[in-house]
Formats: sequence, structure tokens, C-alpha cells
Amino acid sequence: MIAAATLFPVMLSFFIFIPLVLLVLAVFAFWLWMLVDCAVNEPSQGNDKIVWILVIIFTHFLGALIYFCARRPQRRRETVA
Repeated sequence: MIAAATLFPVMLSFFIFIPLVLLVLAVFAFWLWMLVDCAVNEPSQGNDKIVWILVIIFTHFLGALIYFCARRPQRRRETVA
């Protein structure tokens, strides 16, 4: 019979590893979504599209979050108006 003391580290690592992997996958999916959204929907006037793509690529999640909060709502208002 396996003692609980030997099973505890295995269970703990499993319950830490699985949520961490899910979080990393969610962050990557969000980053990829913002990158594709910027590449497809951002107007090609001037250098805005290139600058936003570079910001998203080089700052990873933070750049994607900045794009999501700052530029995406502004662009959606411009297309509605």
C-alpha cells in the first residue's frame, strides 16, 4: 500500500502543473488572437499596423493586452460610425 506521504508530492505537482499549463495556453491563445486581429483588421494607413504588430510580437502578453484595451475598442467605434 502506498503511503499518503509519498503520494502527496505527486498530487501537489499535478494540481499545480495542470492549471499552469491551461493558463499558459490561454495566454498564448489571447496573444495569437490579438496578433491576427491586428494583422487582418487594422487599417493600413501609415505605419500603424506595422507598429502595433511589432508591439504585440515584442512585448508578448503585455502588448496584446495594451492593444486589446487601447486600440481595438477605438477601431470598433471607427467602423460603426
